[in-house]
Amino acid sequence: MDFDLVRFDEKFANTTSESLPRLKSEYPFLFPAQFPDSVWMEKINDTIQQELNTAVAEAYPDFTAEEDALHSLFQHIKYYFPKFERPTVITITSDVDYKNKVLLSQDYLFIALDTYLGKDHPFYIGIQEFLKKNFEKNQIIPDVAAEYAKQYVSRPESKTFLAQLIYYGKILYLKDTWLPTTPDNEKIGYTPEELDWVKDNEEQIWRYFVERELIFNSDSQLQSRFLYPAPFSKFNLELDNESPAMVGQYVGWQIIRQYMDKNEVSLREMLDTDSETIFNKANYKPKK
Repeated sequence: MDFDLVRFDEKFANTTSESLPRLKSEYPFLFPAQFPDSVWMEKINDTIQQELNTAVAEAYPDFTAEEDALHSLFQHIKYYFPKFERPTVITITSDVDYKNKVLLSQDYLFIALDTYLGKDHPFYIGIQEFLKKNFEKNQIIPDVAAEYAKQYVSRPESKTFLAQLIYYGKILYLKDTWLPTTPDNEKIGYTPEELDWVKDNEEQIWRYFVERELIFNSDSQLQSRFLYPAPFSKFNLELDNESPAMVGQYVGWQIIRQYMDKNEVSLREMLDTDSETIFNKANYKPKK
């Protein structure tokens, strides 16, 4: 599972007007043709870009630990999905485009290192806390795993809340199999305290979903209330501010775990199984 790793962030930071043509010829896919060289030189000489370069160089003078972790991740994916092809990994800066921290194409994996400088970095002033908490080095590998998991987990045809729970549960279960030494809170993007909260309140969360008949409800607002990153989950109760976001993802994860524990099925079979079948055969019982 050897793969090529390109520190494009370093190459770009050290580019001059003389070396730019060579860099463009090596990585044409990173230089859209409609932009003349003057645009790239202007960016290279931009003070904010130079500050980004310096910050990334200080945070990542060496990428060996991350490279080793990617190697292990790719090995695990290959074991479960033999047709997996290792990518060329390219590290970049992205003007802190935190909505695209990790990007996959057919042959390349792009990692924007300026979105992993640590939650308290001055570049992130003004960005909401619930987003910044995952701008840490330890989220690089879980974020990469999530992007690959989305390639193996089909979007559900059903619009029910249950189908969405199971979709995210499958993604998180793939992280279980691919990242066996990664803590659960990092897999889902929680702080340790947030993970403790959902563990302590799993039964109450599930009772809330059942009593309000949300499981088979198709209201799209349920996704923003309980599945997407946010400051907190929206039960419309006093405890909202105590709760982390994405409690629905956590519940879906536990349903998949219980389904896999109680049924002799392969990983591939689980991924191909519809949400209602999984739910019925999981006989899900939240931890009290």
